Amino acid sequence: MDADVIVVGAGLAGLVAACEAANAGRQVLLLDQEGEQSLGGQAYWSFGGLFLVDSPEQRRLRIKDSEELAWQDWEGTAGFDRPEDHWPREWARAYVSFAAGEKRSWLRQLGHRLFPVVGWAERGGYGALGPGNSVPRFHITWGTGPGIVEPFERRLHDLAHRGLVRFGFRHRVDSLIVEGAQPGRGGEVVGVRTSVLAPDRADRGRPTNRTVVQEREIRAQAVIIATGGIGGDHDLVRAAWPDRLGTPPRHMVTGVPAHVDGRGIGIAQEAGGRLIHPDRMWHYTEGVHNWDPIWPGHGIRILPGPSSLWLDATGRRLPVPLFPGFDTMGTLAHLQQVGADHSWFVLDKTIAGKEFTLSGQEQNLDLTGRSWRGVASRVRTDVPPSVQAFLDHGEDFVQATTLDELVAGMVALEPDGGLDPEQVRREVRARDCEIANPFSKDSQVVHLHGSRRFLGDKLIRTAPPHRLEDPAHGPMIAVRLSTLTRKTLGGLETDLSARVLSAAGSAVPGLYAAGEAAGFGGGGMHGYRALEGTFLGGCLFSGRAAGRAAAAATA
Repeated sequence: MDADVIVVGAGLAGLVAACEAANAGRQVLLLDQEGEQSLGGQAYWSFGGLFLVDSPEQRRLRIKDSEELAWQDWEGTAGFDRPEDHWPREWARAYVSFAAGEKRSWLRQLGHRLFPVVGWAERGGYGALGPGNSVPRFHITWGTGPGIVEPFERRLHDLAHRGLVRFGFRHRVDSLIVEGAQPGRGGEVVGVRTSVLAPDRADRGRPTNRTVVQEREIRAQAVIIATGGIGGDHDLVRAAWPDRLGTPPRHMVTGVPAHVDGRGIGIAQEAGGRLIHPDRMWHYTEGVHNWDPIWPGHGIRILPGPSSLWLDATGRRLPVPLFPGFDTMGTLAHLQQVGADHSWFVLDKTIAGKEFTLSGQEQNLDLTGRSWRGVASRVRTDVPPSVQAFLDHGEDFVQATTLDELVAGMVALEPDGGLDPEQVRREVRARDCEIANPFSKDSQVVHLHGSRRFLGDKLIRTAPPHRLEDPAHGPMIAVRLSTLTRKTLGGLETDLSARVLSAAGSAVPGLYAAGEAAGFGGGGMHGYRALEGTFLGGCLFSGRAAGRAAAAATA
């Protein structure tokens, strides 16, 4: 099974890296501890969002964007402030140029297509130099997660038929083979040691066995680590949790399958690679328990529009500008400093039907199935079927005809949560007093009116302003929200050729990294915060760089 290039991890970054190396004529072996049914990894389950700058889709919606504005937003969001941010910043600058340049055309040549309405994630709400997207940049893949995986999966199978790619599924990499090490100087990575796991046909995303049936050594001129982050292991997440984000949650829901365990990062460290920024992470605050789970602790993120009222566990409204969809990490830090593991959305049926989108391809079958009829029915339907299923079956949802009944339901759901019923009533009624006029001192109401000036939000994302206690828009709804584990923002430090660097700053010969294992490039190109649509894009960009560099080095 020896090869020119071994790629460890068959997620999106690994698929892209394998394609690029094989396209250059190299013999590539793609290894993964899961079975063939899990090809594509986390990307398959995603909503398929991509960060693009000054795209035709933006211009059609009269969005004026530029590389200069995007870089201003990226720098303000990332907050680079450490000596170790040299390579992350270089990667970030290169990625923004890629997103403003050939990214869309490169994907389009591979058969990738986009949904025409652009979303506005991470809206910020601070000054011009603060975090957040100044304009909508979230482009949804037509076909969601499977639609982003398919072009590379198809290409890999073509390359396999030509004899350039081989697959080693159920191969768990346990260590790297390092030769030529000398005192004070590391050696060269020349292969991997693997445990071959027993076959397991469990459905994609579900846990598989770890029964070892054989051990192997496989050699190559270059090894690319593309094994993802630590989001599937709550203990690892808590161990890396920084003080600036408050107390780690005692209870979290899980946004990735259990095999996302950070294993590859530790293996690369043992071979001399340097891990930087392990304290930088990205978790969502709008997680709910999946009523029909696939993996253990499976959580789903609500991608909210701007109208829901966001309350902490005591019933107090979150401070400006921590509104739904504005600042994920700012909201996470605030809520954890409050000291509770949950918060609340308060809304009504009209807002849920118009503004609630659920993360994940399985929650958006119209977009995943590329059905224009399904998308049109979403507009005509009061509440999309996936959202209605959570209203009917979700353990985190309360519905009531009056505010008093809603508050009673919230207390019943969290009897020891410290909720102050009178505070909830005060917050809802104060907000409703502000909504009656087109003018307001309430910043969220001002943003709500501003959102509807953007055609995409007005058409499919933002409900007309109205009172939450208006029975015409009922029933009223409360949603208990939990922290949803997702992305590791730090990772293995790499140069712009995706070569893994040692603590001394020199490249570890033969070792490359891509995707989440490399902090999506450089060891953390997002810094402290992300602009959304940049995780899949970071896998694409770093996987491409790693595959091309490894191919060039093995010529």
